[in-house]
Amino acid sequence: MTQVPEQAVARRGEDPADELLRSFGRQIKILRERAGHTQAALGQLLGYSEAQVAAIEQGRRIARPNTIDKLDQLLEAEGVLLAMKRPVALTRYPAFFRDAARIEEEAVEFHAYAVLAVPGLLQTEEYARTMFTVRRPRRDESEIEQMAAARMARQKLFERTPAPTLSFVIEESVLERPYGSIEVLHGQLEHLRLTGENPNVEIQVMPTRTADHAGADGPFTLMTPRGGEQVAYVESQGNGRVITDREPVRGFAVRYGILRAQALSPAESLRHIEKLLQGEP
Repeated sequence: MTQVPEQAVARRGEDPADELLRSFGRQIKILRERAGHTQAALGQLLGYSEAQVAAIEQGRRIARPNTIDKLDQLLEAEGVLLAMKRPVALTRYPAFFRDAARIEEEAVEFHAYAVLAVPGLLQTEEYARTMFTVRRPRRDESEIEQMAAARMARQKLFERTPAPTLSFVIEESVLERPYGSIEVLHGQLEHLRLTGENPNVEIQVMPTRTADHAGADGPFTLMTPRGGEQVAYVESQGNGRVITDREPVRGFAVRYGILRAQALSPAESLRHIEKLLQGEP
């Protein structure tokens, strides 16, 4: 019987992103050595420490997009490293979210119903860090930093031209839960108020008192990629899946339309958020 190497067994079932980062790191190392730089010297050019360069080359640290731009130029890679920017950027997300992240990047429509927390696209950096910090089991600081940075990077969606159409229905209880602290929540509410004034963004609050509630099955997201058909995304307990079959997606779309009708209007919702900021019941 042929024996499988011990190393292969150890890596069976690992996140494919790990090997992609290791391969990318090996490319950087080869180009660095060809250019005659030590890790310390390259680090000085990048504004990184020697240890940080080593971590990137070993696939333990994810290079930021602007770092990849600099590396391609400094190491005269002629676009080789630039071609890896998007695959490397996607490794910042949990494996279960990457398919959704690809669709989200090019979405012309994005609609989300939120039950437990403010949607990631609307989170402040402080709120996002808090959400990753309070999770169990606890994460180390470097992992929290990486995940928060990935969440903030998603918000470039707001900067696209032409601007996508975005809407959010958020349970009232979400806007009252002080994850981290009252100060974190206050900053998040202020951000929601400002974002809700964006003409291509509509934020609606679902009152807790609503009795005939179409969202009993839980949170979900609807996205329409450029030139494609609408898809749904559902996530729970560290697992997520993209749903593309037309009939289930149609059901989500119908449910979302009812949720919007049951929620406060965008104008009423902004007034409600303003009252929360002022400490009014």
